[in-house]
Amino acid sequence: MFMKFYKRSQTKKINIGNVTIGGGSPIAIQSMTNTDSRDWKTTVKQIKQLEEVGCELVRISLPDMESAYNVNKIKKNIKIPLIADIHFDYRIALEAIKQGIDKIRINPGNIGSEDILEILVKEAKKAHISMRIGTNAGSLKEVHKNSSGLLRAKALAIATLERVNVLEKHNFEDIIISLKASDIDTTVQAYRIFASKRNYPLHLGITEAGSIFSGTIKSSAGLGIMLYDGLGDTLRISLTADPIEEIRVAYSLLQSIKLRSSGLEIISCPTCSRCHFDLIKIVSKVEEQTASIKELKKKSKPIKVAIMGCIVNGPGEAREADFGIAGNGKYGLLFKNGEILEKVKYGCWVKKIVSMIKDFQE
Repeated sequence: MFMKFYKRSQTKKINIGNVTIGGGSPIAIQSMTNTDSRDWKTTVKQIKQLEEVGCELVRISLPDMESAYNVNKIKKNIKIPLIADIHFDYRIALEAIKQGIDKIRINPGNIGSEDILEILVKEAKKAHISMRIGTNAGSLKEVHKNSSGLLRAKALAIATLERVNVLEKHNFEDIIISLKASDIDTTVQAYRIFASKRNYPLHLGITEAGSIFSGTIKSSAGLGIMLYDGLGDTLRISLTADPIEEIRVAYSLLQSIKLRSSGLEIISCPTCSRCHFDLIKIVSKVEEQTASIKELKKKSKPIKVAIMGCIVNGPGEAREADFGIAGNGKYGLLFKNGEILEKVKYGCWVKKIVSMIKDFQE
C-alpha cells in the first residue's frame, strides 16, 4: 500500500528469482544470514526462520569455494530468492552461478579488474541472473582520501558509476546498486548523486549501523530520508543482532511511513505512575506472538490495535483502533470499533488480544 504523496523514482524493473524489484514494485525486504555457509543445514534453518517473519530476499556470504558448492543444496530447501555475497575471488561467484544462485553481489573495491568483471557479466547473462554492484565506503581508497560527507559521497558514486559503465559496455543492464557508508550524510548524498545519473534499482542500507538499539535508530534516520525522497527498491537494516530483528525493523520502518504494510499496527502508551501493571511486558508478548503476521485477509490496510495502561488517553485511543484494551491493574475494557465489548482480567490481556488478531486471518 502506497500513499500518494510519496513519489517514488521510476527505476528499471528487474527479477530476482520470483521477486520483482524496481519499476514501482513494493520495496522488497531482505536480510543476510550470519551462519557458516559451509554448514548448509544450519544456514537453511536460519533462512526458514527469516521466511517466517517476512523476509523476501536473503543473502549468504560465500567466503570460499566450499561454501559455494552448497548453493544448490540451500536453494532446494528454501522458498525465497538466494543472493551470493562475493569478495576478492571471482571464481567463487562463477561457482555460485553454476550452482543456480538467483543474484550475485560484488564489491568494486575488492573484486578485481575490468577483465574479471567481463567474465562475470558473460556468465551472469548466460544464467539470466542480476548482479548488485555493492559499493562500500570502507573498501575504497578514493573515499578515505576525503573528509567531508559530500566529497566522500561523490567518490563513492563515481567509483560505482565506473563499474556500471563496464557492465553497460558489455550490454549488461540487470544491475542493482548500493552505495553504503557507516555515516548517514555520506550514504544519503551518494545515493542521491547516483540516482541523478542512472535509473537502476537501488538497494538501501547503512552499513555497520550498530546494535539493535543504535543501529535501528541510525538506519531508520538514514533510510527514512532516502525513502521520503522516493529512493529505494529493496533494503536491508544492518544490525549487530539476530537477522530476524532486521526484518522486524524493516517492516516497522516501511509501515511507519506507509510504504508497506505488515498487516498489524500496535499502539501503546509509554506508561507513567498511573499505570499499575507491567504494560511493557504485555506489549512485548503480543508482538512476539504476532511477529509472523504479514497479511490480514480481511483488511486492505493494517489492523490497528491499542494496548493502553490507564484511563487518561487509553479509552480514546482504544476507541479509534479496530480494537483494543484500556484499563488498570485488575481489569481492562475491551473495545471494538469504538464499542465496549467486555471486561478482561489483567492476566488474560495477551491471550485475548492475540486471539482477536488471529481471527482477522481466518
